[in-house]
Amino acid sequence: MADSSKKMQIVFASAECAPFVKTGGLGDVAGSLPAALVRAGAEVIVMVPKYATIKDEYKSQMKHFSDFYVSLGWRNEYCGLEKLEHDGVTYMFIDNERYFARDYPYGFFDDGERFAFFSKAITESLQHLPEGFECDILHCNDWQTALAPVFLREFYQGLPLYDRVKTVFSIHNVAFQGQFSDTVMEDILGVAHIPAAASQLRCDACSINYMLGALRYADAITTVSPTYAGEIQTPEFGEGLDGVLRERSYALQGILNGIDVAGFDPATDKRIAANYTVEDRSGKAVCKAKLQEELGLEVRDDHPLMVMVTRLTRQKGMDLVMYALDRILAGGVQVAVLGTGDSDYEDGLRYFQDKYPGTMAARIEFDPALSQRMYAAADMFLMPSKFEPCGLSQIIAMRYGTLPIVRETGGLKDTVIPYNEFTGEGTGFSFSNFNGDEMGDAVFRAARLFWDNHDVWNQLVTQAMSQDFSWTRSADKYLDLYYFMHPEIERPAAVADEPAVMAEKAGTEPEVVAKPEPKAEPVVEAPAAAEEPKAEEKPVEAESEVKVEPAPEAEEKPAAKPADKKTTTRKRTARKATTAKAAVTLTAAAKTAAAKATTTRKRTTAAAKKAAEVEATPGVKAETAKSQPAAKAPAKTAAKKTTATAKKATAAKKATVTKATATKAAAKVEETPAESKAEATVETKPAAKTTTRKRATATKKTTAKAATPKAEAKPTAAKEEPKAEVKAKPAPKAAEVKAAPKAEAKPEPAKETPASPAAPAEKKAPSKKTSVRKAMATRKRR
Repeated sequence: MADSSKKMQIVFASAECAPFVKTGGLGDVAGSLPAALVRAGAEVIVMVPKYATIKDEYKSQMKHFSDFYVSLGWRNEYCGLEKLEHDGVTYMFIDNERYFARDYPYGFFDDGERFAFFSKAITESLQHLPEGFECDILHCNDWQTALAPVFLREFYQGLPLYDRVKTVFSIHNVAFQGQFSDTVMEDILGVAHIPAAASQLRCDACSINYMLGALRYADAITTVSPTYAGEIQTPEFGEGLDGVLRERSYALQGILNGIDVAGFDPATDKRIAANYTVEDRSGKAVCKAKLQEELGLEVRDDHPLMVMVTRLTRQKGMDLVMYALDRILAGGVQVAVLGTGDSDYEDGLRYFQDKYPGTMAARIEFDPALSQRMYAAADMFLMPSKFEPCGLSQIIAMRYGTLPIVRETGGLKDTVIPYNEFTGEGTGFSFSNFNGDEMGDAVFRAARLFWDNHDVWNQLVTQAMSQDFSWTRSADKYLDLYYFMHPEIERPAAVADEPAVMAEKAGTEPEVVAKPEPKAEPVVEAPAAAEEPKAEEKPVEAESEVKVEPAPEAEEKPAAKPADKKTTTRKRTARKATTAKAAVTLTAAAKTAAAKATTTRKRTTAAAKKAAEVEATPGVKAETAKSQPAAKAPAKTAAKKTTATAKKATAAKKATVTKATATKAAAKVEETPAESKAEATVETKPAAKTTTRKRATATKKTTAKAATPKAEAKPTAAKEEPKAEVKAKPAPKAAEVKAAPKAEAKPEPAKETPASPAAPAEKKAPSKKTSVRKAMATRKRR
């Protein structure tokens, strides 16, 4: 039962976190997502290393909370917890100057040891959190915290405090995995003596992979966009981990990142030349003119201004830019680029700046204030990445009314809706392949729209600025995952609607998320009513192909093989059908277990008429009530197709005996299908010549049982039924043969039934036995 008094308590571990330390998108996520989770009703503690680069204004606000020692291989290292409250979120800084008192977060020879210590300190510190905080979810990010799920499972499993902890691992960029020499495994990690850990961390003969360990040990895995979650399961984008990601695809899902909509708001941003809103964008023209003047470009509002704020690397598509930039600049599009990176790209941008003065501007530097002015002033934002897990630049650009031109990969595909000239929808422009000509075409599609149809252009800008990329949306999806992993914790009513709707849509309970989609979204409940009709559904589908409307909610499951359920269901259905006929209430019978027979009657009207004509022949009329047991004998000697008819005859015979002591009318109703079944059996009798000796022996035994008096017919049917089912499942043709007499029995209950059928039946039965014996003798001689 869900606990309504307890809140979801989350420990969010990250190697960087804005505003304290940030080198990329991970810092933005760690700085914004925890605050959104707190607003949604969760309790969150963020754990970050206490780097020397953190500003003194934040260090002065930290309070020493606790300290303890962490074992790391043969080492015993000091760990302090420094507590800081910032914007409603509690931050715990892991203090160890030997590892973290450096001038930059990454890039040192002992990074493997530094972040192994950080991961071990995270798991150990769960015992030293503030009073009343018991960790429910440990959310780790990227390779720097990837060993925390491994340590949790191998060193802390079984301790009461850690039993309830579920682990989530987020991949922000699968290209950075944390690969080190396998000597680290014993010297630092201390897991070489644990075969499971040693084998699951190893990525080749002499290396281990921190991220690989997290992918195998974490309870759930997330990435920063749905498309990227699919891409990293392929060799092209998986960076060697695609195999294990495919294995754990059931636990993998993509959740889009958001942005700080308050920090990136053109209506209030003080870093731009003029503020503007969706309704009044006059300030954007001012920003454009100011930027053109600042960068030395021609101040013209009739030329589209395209900007890039990026690292100058191949991953960001700089190869395509170098290829197509000459064509773009010659076509009348102004271009401004801000960023640093590979020297080849830096030199190339400087060349084009010299070649096209007043049209091209390159700023080879890192300037956050200038980047903000470029977002606000530009008409188009170019982002042709080779791969992009999520990307925040295109989201920021849309927030400022700058239409992005992107390659359809990862988060770029998930966030930018390409312009459709027929419907008018879209928030930007896109191209599919990593090709410079395609990128150039996309740029000129946007430029032509800017020049030729400014009204449509303005509509696209309005649609782009109206998109919701807040962290609230992303936080709700993460909470869906957290509450799925802890169903005993009741979710606050304000955010409980979305998973409830998803549960109704899915209708089944997956294991661990995943996907999603589905990729399975978390579902907690499965409708109990779906399990009941399963007993009815197996005979329904095995009985006839003519039936299109079987019992409700039982269509999807294929016919199963267990014989006991089939026998029970058919007998119960036959009894109910007989009772309904005696009461002459066919409409009511359609709603009971006899709905199967009623549906067959509707679907086989033509077959029923044909059976009625054949039934009128005098030779077959004679075989009635007492010939019913005998009719079982030739059915036993028939091929697999006739076995289905024998099963049905047994069920009908059992129902007849059950009702014989009640009313004469019920007996008559039952006799008509019986004689029809006998007739069907007689027609299929020639097929007996092809049966095996084993079936002939079974026929002999069945005939002996069939000769017993009518009063003993019920136990005989019970004995014979399992034999009929062991032989084979009914084929479609046999289903059609038996469906006709069954359907014909209802509209004409007493048309062809003789007054006293006992005598002819007794005369006819011996001839059948004689024929069977002759056939058996012939086979023995052969």
